[in-house]
Amino acid sequence: MDHSATAAGAATGGHLSQRQILTVLSGLMLGMLLAALDQTIVSSAMKTIADELHGQSLQAWATTAYLITATLSTPLYGKLSDLFGRKALYLTAISVFLAGSLASGTATSMYELASFRAVQGLGAGGLMSLGLAIITDITSPRERSKYQGYFTAVFGVSSVAGPVVGGFFAGAGTVAGITGWRWVFLVNVPIGLIALFVVNKVLNLPAAKVRQRVDFLGAGALVLGIVPLLLVAEQGREWGWRSLASLAMYVVGVLGVALFVLQERRMGDAALLPLRLFGCSEFRVATVVTVIQGIGMFGAMMSLPLYLQIVKGATPTAAGLQMLTLTLGMMISSTVCGLVTTKTGRYKVFAVAGLGVLTASMFGLATIGVDTPITVVMGIAFVIGLGLGASMQTLTLAATNDVSPQDIGVAASTSTFFRQIGGTMGAAVFLSILFSTVGDRIGSAVRAAAASAAYVAALAQHPEFAKQLGGGVDINDTSFLKTLDPILAHPILEGFAGSMRTVFLIGGLVAAVSFALVWLLDEKPLSDKSALELRTGEDEGSAAPAPAA
Repeated sequence: MDHSATAAGAATGGHLSQRQILTVLSGLMLGMLLAALDQTIVSSAMKTIADELHGQSLQAWATTAYLITATLSTPLYGKLSDLFGRKALYLTAISVFLAGSLASGTATSMYELASFRAVQGLGAGGLMSLGLAIITDITSPRERSKYQGYFTAVFGVSSVAGPVVGGFFAGAGTVAGITGWRWVFLVNVPIGLIALFVVNKVLNLPAAKVRQRVDFLGAGALVLGIVPLLLVAEQGREWGWRSLASLAMYVVGVLGVALFVLQERRMGDAALLPLRLFGCSEFRVATVVTVIQGIGMFGAMMSLPLYLQIVKGATPTAAGLQMLTLTLGMMISSTVCGLVTTKTGRYKVFAVAGLGVLTASMFGLATIGVDTPITVVMGIAFVIGLGLGASMQTLTLAATNDVSPQDIGVAASTSTFFRQIGGTMGAAVFLSILFSTVGDRIGSAVRAAAASAAYVAALAQHPEFAKQLGGGVDINDTSFLKTLDPILAHPILEGFAGSMRTVFLIGGLVAAVSFALVWLLDEKPLSDKSALELRTGEDEGSAAPAPAA
């Protein structure tokens, strides 16, 4: 490993060689792997964990707690790293994530697990946003895209390994004398310790000395605004969107957001999220498109695995492997687009093309049904990956290309923050649409099937199911579909497929909005200098003696 990044960087005006960049990148990728792998491992094992802890009805809180703290801490890490340096904050993020992982592996109830997952989220918020900020620090906008392809590879590995590893641990009785599901969290410990060692050794970049107040009131207002809105987004379907609890969350959330905006305006440059960033047209458009893309993207990525598991009967592990084509598409397009951007300096075309492809493929998903060949579904997923790979990294590049070197951290974290907000909204809204329409769709499909002699005959052979059907199908537990007579299962599956087509159709319409807006992106020339080089040049300029009169 190259430990001379600081000296070399200082000696060359902040410029790092490709070898030094790849050395730093190795540490960042380990940190990102922690966050990416954790989400896929836990999601595939959560049902088993909830059964073990006797809290199946409470499992959503373990996810919600993690999501809230990860989202809220994202902009805070960005701002603090601009003030105090990236390395200290990145090491802090890894350490907090490790502490939460270790605690989660010892949980004895779902309430404890939710609390410990919240600690994990506090660390996870910095792993992604600071990784993007650091790569933005050390690479020029012109060459950044080709390095961001490595991050896509991390997500590719996690999307494949996560469900497999999570399924293995969930299904194992004990591993090394410890209950199998606990290793879902404990596996983070060795990876995290290696990440701490590597990052501490290789991430030796000059830290900017900025004397500025920390916007604690802004952070408090952000908590007041975002927590209620995230809670209602996650729990609104259970509470009822117009229930008293949901209405209270709306009011408190809107009030908190309003207070946050007023506080940020009052703090000016010291704000947690400086409003002047939105005065930059490229940052403003890229951020708005990122939110809308996040809504459609996460809506699809949450619904497609459900289609594979419920309609196609795949196990969580098999569904994860079938989604590999989406990851493959992302890796191919992000790599190709990164190389072309580095060579030509052009990037808007990839955002436009990527969102166009994403929109078309979402409408393609709106045509799938029970009998659609799995190869067709995987092919559409591959095209979705092509669209996401081309557009996601380009939007991040655009958002950070239009800000000053001193604002790189907060700009990168803001982009991640708004993508998470959009993703949370999308997942909540689309799952609500799915489960609010599936009952009627199943009823219609069953009534249509009742006109078939084969269906009537099959129903007569299963009187217990006929009795259950009279009281309505329990959509909260679909495990019975795996052993049910295929003739009787088909209309139920068709009901789910019909609701999912509606979800994908709406997702396509949302993606179409982002495709229309991305044309407003003002493509500005990409600099050949990294933020580190620009800051070093400014520091040297300010330190130079004034010329003699």
